[in-house]
Amino acid sequence: MLNNIIDRIKLPFRKDKELYLALRDIIGFIPHEIAYYKLALMHKSVGHRGPINPKVSDTSRYNKAEAKANKKKGKKGNGNHATMRKLNNERLEFLGDAILDAVVGDIVYCHFPGKPEGFLTNTRSKLVQRETLGKLAQEVGLSRLILSSGRSASHNSYMAGNAFEALVGAIYLDRGYDACMKFMQQRILGKYINIDKVAYKEVNFKSKLIEWTQKNKVELSFALKEQTKDNSGSPVFVYSVMLENVEGATGKGFSKKESQQLACKDTLKRLHSDPVFVDSIFNAKTERTRMEEQPINIAPDPEAKAQDFILTANADDDTTDIQTEKPQEVKATEAISSLEKAIDAEMDLSDITAKPREMTKEEIVAAAEDAAFESEENQ
Repeated sequence: MLNNIIDRIKLPFRKDKELYLALRDIIGFIPHEIAYYKLALMHKSVGHRGPINPKVSDTSRYNKAEAKANKKKGKKGNGNHATMRKLNNERLEFLGDAILDAVVGDIVYCHFPGKPEGFLTNTRSKLVQRETLGKLAQEVGLSRLILSSGRSASHNSYMAGNAFEALVGAIYLDRGYDACMKFMQQRILGKYINIDKVAYKEVNFKSKLIEWTQKNKVELSFALKEQTKDNSGSPVFVYSVMLENVEGATGKGFSKKESQQLACKDTLKRLHSDPVFVDSIFNAKTERTRMEEQPINIAPDPEAKAQDFILTANADDDTTDIQTEKPQEVKATEAISSLEKAIDAEMDLSDITAKPREMTKEEIVAAAEDAAFESEENQ
């Protein structure tokens, strides 16, 4: 409390009065140690090597230890126990990122009682993602205060998000954890962000695309098309979404995650608006599954193989030719033989007898008389 009063009294006489006032409008209080905030606003594109006063550096304990190590090694300092290294906001960015996770996690935990761990983690990640922090830096006016070279204009949103994290790190070193909590609750979440809307808004396009591919059993992969650096030396990645080896949308970003998210977002839009694209994906899937499910040739008979090398006892007999005769030829021979037998049977006349000639009336009478005469003689 006393420090706040002293800072207000000293404000009209400060050398960087305008910076103090601008920071007060953003963070809600007058900075006590302005060196932290100057470092937080210094992008690496304008960073330079210079002496660091351990009393006001972003990591005073580290620099004090480094000064002692240099003294033991016989290295000369600059008279005020300062060390030389490149000045930029990357170290404060690292610290601010960790503090933001803790502060926002605390706020989300208290705001959503009873919600599961997955929901809380997803909500926190939406609030602290680089895109959100970049927009917040622009809304609060922080991006106007960043010191950078004109070449990094294309990297502005990425740079602004880093500066916001570095600002939180500066607040932590200057005033402590409670000041960071108050800054996020009253100056940021209370004015610029609706936690409930953010929590239930789907922004993880990669996760959404993965869910769609799993439901439809479509193969998904990411192809790195290009990896370069922009004018300020920051890495740039270009990724494409591949669905069943059909190329979807392409995303360009300053990290692999960012470029893949952008590619997934545009791919989802294309899936909703381009039926030809959807048909090509499922046609490729059908072709893949057809090739995978195509049956192979019928398996060979193991017994047939065994007959190739088994020798019979009568292998040299003439019956071998008969056994190797084709089934069609055997049937034809049998048919011819049976036909010949049938013909011979029809031409056999051995059982045929001559038919008796019919007798005339005179011959019948004569035969009757002869029979009567023979009967009388026998009596």
